[in-house]
Formats: sequence, structure tokens, C-alpha cells
Amino acid sequence: MTRYVVVGAGAVGATLAAQFEQHGIPYVLVGRGRQIAHIAEHGLTYHRRGTATTIPLATAAAPDQVALTEDDVLIFTTKVQDLDAAVREWAWQPITGGTGRTASTLPVVTLQNGLDAERIALRRFAEVYGASLLTPARFTVIGEVVSGAAGPVGVLTIGRFPAGTDDGPTRIAQDLRSAEYIVQIADDVVRWKAAKIVHNVRNAVEVLAGTDDEKSHVETELVAETHAVLTAAGVAVADTAAERTEDLSTFRVAPDSGILPGQQSTWQSFARGASSEIDYLNGEIVLLGRLHGVSVPFNAAIQSVLGASESAGEKPGTRTAADVIALASTAHRKAHS
Repeated sequence: MTRYVVVGAGAVGATLAAQFEQHGIPYVLVGRGRQIAHIAEHGLTYHRRGTATTIPLATAAAPDQVALTEDDVLIFTTKVQDLDAAVREWAWQPITGGTGRTASTLPVVTLQNGLDAERIALRRFAEVYGASLLTPARFTVIGEVVSGAAGPVGVLTIGRFPAGTDDGPTRIAQDLRSAEYIVQIADDVVRWKAAKIVHNVRNAVEVLAGTDDEKSHVETELVAETHAVLTAAGVAVADTAAERTEDLSTFRVAPDSGILPGQQSTWQSFARGASSEIDYLNGEIVLLGRLHGVSVPFNAAIQSVLGASESAGEKPGTRTAADVIALASTAHRKAHS
């Protein structure tokens, strides 16, 4: 029977582990620091549908505390900026049974935002399944996770990376559906990841103060630059509305969930004083723009403004949309002077 080794105990990983626990699906949640220590000692305080429940979870604080077997699947739920260290730490762990095999031969699922996670994993793992995840979840308090879903916990689109089909996603999808996720299997998962980054480049705007008009202007420019860069890079974008084959009518945020608009993953990272994904979201567009000769002043500006804010340990709302607009305008003038 498949056991899922969930690496990362933040909003995504802890929610997944809680759902596995409640539905009798074998798993172990692996994390670090105060979060996993608290969950190991006190259980996870899991907020869902307006109710807080303390759920004991199977946990480990390091790879060497997990005896891997050939039936395991690793699910990486760390933020993308932490993924390289995580896959390096896990890839060479031994598989029990005296076969001489290491974890690098096991299937892995990457749940990170951006376009780089699967490439990072594929350096060390041969069987990589990329996934695009939609889920209203929040982690800002140690030992607590909030799932804002009124119905299914999240929506996953999963497929073999870089492309193609096999029976891996089908087996994994069955368990994820049992754990209350809507799952679509794709043979072109990169297109779905690209569609997600078009959405995610706007996450950084939530960290900024400013008027609605200023924020809307920044978001519009970020998305336009992202489309231009993906086109230049030859990365096709899935039409998620037209190509979605799973029914999403039951997937919605509960009105009493405590999940507020404007508090997605990047905002949560700044609120906790943790590292953010900006270098792999807006920074990914900046990288592709430089590689393919596409000007991306707004993505570069927001990466710079919030990179400095993160380095200074600032909370959300410290820097402004006007700061980004001014920096992007200066870059545009210099480029055309």
C-alpha cells in the first residue's frame, strides 16, 4: 500500500497530512523547527468549516527518522525557494530492504508554484510528477493551519514531467480524491503550471500598500509581461476554463473560514517573517525576459522592492505600489533613452 512522505509542514503540507489522517491514507509529515515540534507534541490545530479540531499526526523531524520503502511516494510541499535543499537531502536516503537503492528511484510529486520546481527535482529524481494546486489555506501561527474550503480542500492538476503519461498520476489521484481533493490528470503539466504562474505573479501585490487603482495597474502590467515572456520562451499556457475536465462547482471558500482576500502564500510569508517565493515567481519572469530579450520592468521592479523589504524583515504593507510604479517607470525611461 502506498505511503505518502509529505515533506514540508506549512499550509499545504499540514493540510494534506490532516486530510490523509482523517481518511485513513498512510502518510508521514516531515518538517523542521517549531512547527513540526509543536505538531509532534500537541497535534495540529486544523481549522476547517468554521471548526478547530486538534488532530494528532504522524510526524518526523528529519529524513533519517523515516524508514523509506519501495512503496513510498514523496510529496514535496516546501516553498520553491527551499526545494533544492530538500530534494538534495532526500534523494540519497536509503530504501530499506538491502537493495542498495536510494530515494532517488521513488516517485515524487512537486506542489510548488512557479516553473522551476520540476527541473530542480528531476536533477536527482527520475520519476517526477508536477502539480498545479489551488487551495485556500493559511499558515501564520505555529501549530495551526486554516483550510478555507467549503467543499473539496483543493484542486490539483498533475502529470508526469516534462510530459507524457503513465499510471503514476492515476494511482496518486485516487488517494488524493479520497482525501477530498479534485484531481485532473494532464499529459502536458507544464502548460498548467504556466497558467498558474500567470495568476501567481500578482501575489506579490498583496504585500504592498496603495490605492486600488495603483495595485490594479501593477497587476495588469505584471500579467501582460508574463504572457509576453512565456510566448517568447515558447511556453504554452493552458486555457484552464476551456480545458478543465473536472467539475469545480463545489470548490469554493467558506464565508466563515477566516481566509481573507489578499492573504495568499506570498503575503503569509511576509506576515511570518519567512522567505518568500518572489524570486521564483516574478523573478522567473525576469529571468526568462533576460534570456529571451523581453523587457519586464514591472516584474523586475516588484522583485527588487519586495526583495529589499524581505531582507529588511518588513511586514506586509510597508512598501507601496507607488514604489513599484516609480521604479518600473525609471527602468523604462533608461531603456528608451
